[in-house]
Amino acid sequence: MHYVDTIFRIIGSLGLFLYGMKVMSDGIQHTAGPRLQQVLSFMTGNRVTAVLTGLAVTAIIQSSSATTVMVVSFVNAGLLTLSQAIGVIMGANIGTTITGWIISLVGFTLSISALALPAVGLGFIMWMIKWKHRVLGEVILGFGLLFLGLDSLTQSMPRLSPEALAFIGSVSQRGVLSTLIGTAIGVVMTVITHSSSASTAIMLTMAHNGLIDYPMADTMILGANIGTTIDAALASIGTKTVARQTALVHVLFNVMGTLWALIFFNPLLSLVDWMSPGAQTSITTRLAMFHSAFNILNTLIFFPFVKPFASLVSFLVKDPPDVHTPLSGSYTLEYKSGSIQNTPELNILRAEKEIRDMAGLAVRMYQAVSRGFSSMQEEAAERDKEQAVGDLVRDLGKQEQYADEMREQLTQFLMECTRQQLSPQSERKVTLLLRILADLEDVIDGCFSMGLLLERSVKKDLNFKPKELDALMPYMGMVEASLRFVQDHLGHPLSPEQAAYAKDLEGDIDRSRNKLRKLGRKRIEAGQNVKTELLFIDVVRRVENLGDYCYDIAVALSTLH
Repeated sequence: MHYVDTIFRIIGSLGLFLYGMKVMSDGIQHTAGPRLQQVLSFMTGNRVTAVLTGLAVTAIIQSSSATTVMVVSFVNAGLLTLSQAIGVIMGANIGTTITGWIISLVGFTLSISALALPAVGLGFIMWMIKWKHRVLGEVILGFGLLFLGLDSLTQSMPRLSPEALAFIGSVSQRGVLSTLIGTAIGVVMTVITHSSSASTAIMLTMAHNGLIDYPMADTMILGANIGTTIDAALASIGTKTVARQTALVHVLFNVMGTLWALIFFNPLLSLVDWMSPGAQTSITTRLAMFHSAFNILNTLIFFPFVKPFASLVSFLVKDPPDVHTPLSGSYTLEYKSGSIQNTPELNILRAEKEIRDMAGLAVRMYQAVSRGFSSMQEEAAERDKEQAVGDLVRDLGKQEQYADEMREQLTQFLMECTRQQLSPQSERKVTLLLRILADLEDVIDGCFSMGLLLERSVKKDLNFKPKELDALMPYMGMVEASLRFVQDHLGHPLSPEQAAYAKDLEGDIDRSRNKLRKLGRKRIEAGQNVKTELLFIDVVRRVENLGDYCYDIAVALSTLH
């Protein structure tokens, strides 16, 4: 019965530690949400900035698994290239060592209970009060829960008998076998907890309590580096080839790094001993130093070979021979919800990328319709024109259905983000993104309806005169410019100058609409074909509606601060 009680105490302590880490991570994200997005935009720089980005993001959200899962999803969405992702993953492995330093420097040197309980009380009061520093209370609350869990974990670890200590000592002194056993234990512990930070906390606690010696703890830390790749591998299931390549990068990088560290294990221990003399340094600090030294060295070794590394995984994971274009199937947005590693503030960035893709789809559909109106009015065989417009409408229909699926899944994705706690600024951004999604779908629906209008004009032989086309095409070009403006600026707040440009463009579209309407009415009064001229006025009205939707999006972007 004593052993069962001990096991449940350890499990409960670990749960409290993990929950505290999540609360603290969420609070930091809410506090630094806009800055996090600025850091993420850093990813598109060179390899050095990619590594620094991975390090910074992981240090902030306290989870390399969360960072790598996010990177896999960003690569799958086309937000990052494979080479950029490799750098971020390298940096994430360094950033995850921050947890070990926090635990070793604070968790075992100060009275944890003296810090934890006051932090929980103060953080809870600050979090309950609705004031501007409420999210800071969430950070303090998470900090207190994390160290309360660590204190409970320390107290729950059993005190071993001399016989048990002798057995552990014998296992620790079996040379290569001990190294392999320790590595395997580290892998299993991290796979079970789905958090290298949690397994590292357990290892540091066991070492602090004398349950394992320093070399055994080091091999377990190396094993944890392999076990933490499980989340990226799971996140890549069912994704695009480049996302699976990114997950493989994480696995190979950590496995290959662990292999060289095991081969040169004793020299690596000597290096860490030189960096932190054992006589003056606690075992937990030496373990934190080992963790950092290994990951920094691993990054330095592989950093010059990012491109060959990318070529290797591209060779190992190839595109299937029957690759289809995205619009040949249904839209699927892969994401994990309800996970302890979920990062809603950062997921918003991915949603913005998907919405930009949707805007690009709207631009392509509009261009196809615009070319259709220009080419279908030319003299050609009636059968050829009907076949061409039929093909156009079928393509537009597929794209319109694809866009409907995009809006449905992106709306669900953004609503999933709102179920997590977001900063007020991020909540406003989600609201604006939902509004932009609705406007974009209206644009795409409008393009499809214009395609149907074109099909009806061809079947009824209602052709515009060259003079009408000469007046219509610049007008349609202004709306295309408005659509492109929206696509280029999605995800970024508009400057006053950019907002003024969007307003002026909307004014130009309205003035052109009025002139074209007058032209259509005059031609009716002059005795021209009434059906053709009414069709012309209808096209002018529908194009202007698309311009209105674009301006609505621009107004939303101007409030995105």
